[in-house]
Amino acid sequence: MVSLGAVARKIFGSANDRRLKATRGRVEAINALEAEVSALSDEELRARTDRFRQELANGASPDDLLAPAFATVREAAKRVLGMRPFDVQLIGGMVLHDGAIAEMKTGEGKTLVATLPVYLNALTGKGVHVVTVNDYLARRDAEWMGRVYGFLGLSTGVIVHGLSDEERRAAYACDVTYATNNELGFDYLRDNMKYDRAQMVQRGHAYAIVDEVDSILIDEARTPLIISGPLDDRSELYNTIDAFIPGLEPSDYEVDEKQRTAIFTEEGTEKMENRLREAGLLKGESLYDVENVAIVHHVNNALKAHRLFQRDKDYIVRNGEIVIIDEFTGRMMPGRRYSEGLHQALEAKEHVKIQPENQTLASITFQNYFRMYDKLAGMTGTAATEAEEFANIYGLAVVEIPTNLPVQRIDEDDEVYRTVEEKYRAIVAEIRQAIEKGQPILVGTTSIEKSEYLADRLRKEGITNFEVLNARHHEREAYIVSQAGKPGAVTIATNMAGRGTDIQLGGNADMRIAEELGDMPPGPEREAKEQAIREDVQRLKEQAKAAGGLYVLATERHESRRIDNQLRGRSGRQGDPGRSKFYLSLQDDLMRIFGSDRMDGMLQKLGLKEDEAIVHPWINKALEKAQKKVEARNFDIRKNLLKYDDVMNDQRKVVFEQRLELMDGENLSETVAEMRQDVIDDLVAKHIPETAYAEQWDAVGLKEAVRNALNLDLPIEDWVKEEGIAEDDIRERITEAANAAARERAERFGPDIMAYVEKSVVLQTLDHLWREHLVNLDHLRSVIGFRGYAQRDPLNEYKSEAFELFQAMLGNLREAVTAQLMRVELVREAAEAPPPQAPETVGHHIDGTTGEDDFGEGGTLTLARAENRAVPQEERDPNDPSTWGKVGRNEPCPCGSGKKYKHCHGAFA
Repeated sequence: MVSLGAVARKIFGSANDRRLKATRGRVEAINALEAEVSALSDEELRARTDRFRQELANGASPDDLLAPAFATVREAAKRVLGMRPFDVQLIGGMVLHDGAIAEMKTGEGKTLVATLPVYLNALTGKGVHVVTVNDYLARRDAEWMGRVYGFLGLSTGVIVHGLSDEERRAAYACDVTYATNNELGFDYLRDNMKYDRAQMVQRGHAYAIVDEVDSILIDEARTPLIISGPLDDRSELYNTIDAFIPGLEPSDYEVDEKQRTAIFTEEGTEKMENRLREAGLLKGESLYDVENVAIVHHVNNALKAHRLFQRDKDYIVRNGEIVIIDEFTGRMMPGRRYSEGLHQALEAKEHVKIQPENQTLASITFQNYFRMYDKLAGMTGTAATEAEEFANIYGLAVVEIPTNLPVQRIDEDDEVYRTVEEKYRAIVAEIRQAIEKGQPILVGTTSIEKSEYLADRLRKEGITNFEVLNARHHEREAYIVSQAGKPGAVTIATNMAGRGTDIQLGGNADMRIAEELGDMPPGPEREAKEQAIREDVQRLKEQAKAAGGLYVLATERHESRRIDNQLRGRSGRQGDPGRSKFYLSLQDDLMRIFGSDRMDGMLQKLGLKEDEAIVHPWINKALEKAQKKVEARNFDIRKNLLKYDDVMNDQRKVVFEQRLELMDGENLSETVAEMRQDVIDDLVAKHIPETAYAEQWDAVGLKEAVRNALNLDLPIEDWVKEEGIAEDDIRERITEAANAAARERAERFGPDIMAYVEKSVVLQTLDHLWREHLVNLDHLRSVIGFRGYAQRDPLNEYKSEAFELFQAMLGNLREAVTAQLMRVELVREAAEAPPPQAPETVGHHIDGTTGEDDFGEGGTLTLARAENRAVPQEERDPNDPSTWGKVGRNEPCPCGSGKKYKHCHGAFA
């Protein structure tokens, strides 16, 4: 029976078809302008940028300028890059401009597509961010496409790891900024740790295009970005606890691979309690007594490290360090660390140097970072399977863009073997056949361990001419991928997600020229060699096509259909022939975890012989169902994480907006006075309740509280004895005394210094309390789930308690600021000393499901203070202390007061 939906689609077309149909008129309008635009000189073409900007200033919208702007970019790309965007690329550009996701197959030119909406939206002057998955692609794309923007009079910047704040500020000030998702998120967090608006590097969040949008907004969105600072060294504790784990029996713990959990049984708990007691680490009787919370945490981490994490699959040991392997790309992630002590537990397990843990200073999820943009768009080869998540979380529609030429790849049914050994025998035979035929073959594996196991098998079988592309060899990655389309080439790849380089049949001529000719100077000899390489590549391309194009052979199914589709999509680019096939066994992780026992028994009963495979579309459907279950589970995990982070995000917005207001305020004396009054009101209300009689008033307690909070010794006990005195009279007297003390201090300091002191104290105290609040919220998150046992909704409980904690934090802020400002004094003759340095901080990207720390290469973000370097006098702005750099204490103060620095802005302590 045909469904009503299917009938409607036949008559009216799908929503995707209707959306594509709506773009036809604009494509025709752009094409109609081609003759006119191509007749312009370079100068006239560039002048159109100024004309468009003027039209926008006169009230036109970017939508009004779409056709002429796209026609201008298409002509610029033709002249500068020798590439003319196809009509389907124009459609992709329109989808991106409309704030949606363009799903475009591999090799369809997404990098070029982005130039169309980027140019159009950059004309507004608010800045456009193009987000990539790694520094290599950010640099490459900024240099490559920046030539088009530069030709049209726009500036291009690039943000990669290791830049100074000045370099970052300059890059963000450009019309177009290429950056990785990590760098953007960390810059946002670091900006909100600065003490002066002029020190901030970002200038807003107007429009972003996210490349490999599924990788960034789905895969990496399980993991919040965190900036943290170091805590005390606890390496001895980790090593002591680690020594207990190898002696455990299998009956002492339970491991669930599916949920990635490892827990102690009752026997195991008793055994651990005895060992901890002997080591003097157990307080009280039970491991689960409240005073042993930290020990329980460390013990559980040690068990996970030994029983859930495998060396050379989840991590490798290199140069005495634990280096994480990315589960999605199979790459090494230098600098990334598992969170909350798990990385330290692995270091103890492998007996390498244990690095100290860190305390959270600031954090945000990618969902909440990217939802700050006024307009967000994305592009990838695989997004349709996650369309629901994009719509629910980000409000982004997914539009499938047709290919420029029809896809000719043949996707064959999976071959399923009973054992891994049979599967690998079949794979080796298939690889040998492809080599003999001269067909390039890309072999996809799910881990480093498996890629190296296959490589060893090939060597034993006498096949040595292959490349292994995995986390151990990522330095040559782009070149290896670019040449994987040569006839008979064999490339074993851990995972092809986000590689950013096309596999072209015959190889990539430009990459070969760069590799083989290197620094050879320009001239007739180089030109002749370049031509020879291009001709050779063309000849090899025809050979590869004749052999059937690129053959993608996958050795296993991934948990996500999207990752499988990414691998498949490497073949059949731009209408080339190609083929793909998955080889599976009932012992594969996905098959084993999702119940292949019954199938194994059934196949044996049916008489399946050794080295025979079962091939049937039903198996593909069954596997797809298992993958859909995993995807749905992962979506639920991300949705749940986001619900909790949204609570913190509301508070984060309030705190960050408050910080900006405080930084922008020239004079915070009114704010400080309000805080002081609130503190006085609270003190009086606490010690002199409204309904209490005078004899019940706590005069002694109030006197002590006033001394602590306001640094004032007032005769409150005598006031209370006065005839007919009221609560309001006492409040008024305390307020007058406090205001008089504050005025006297302000007169002694001078208005400029007092304003500087007040701003510094308020901001630093707010930051300190916000960090403590983040730790409290982390602790609350880790225990709130237990409320479910009492039939209470953990999320509602979390919202309620997080709000109470936030209110308490604001109360503490008022008290701490007031107490500090009522005590602060100037140090008149301080010894010559360097200014204080900001603590070294580390960036993390923590996975809420696995605890993995996922920050990119480099690992450490150092927040150096501007004062730590000398700045020439002419570069100093008297009104902006952030530009002064390091000032000698006996130098004239850069503010222009005429006083020495140590008696002016450098004076307070």
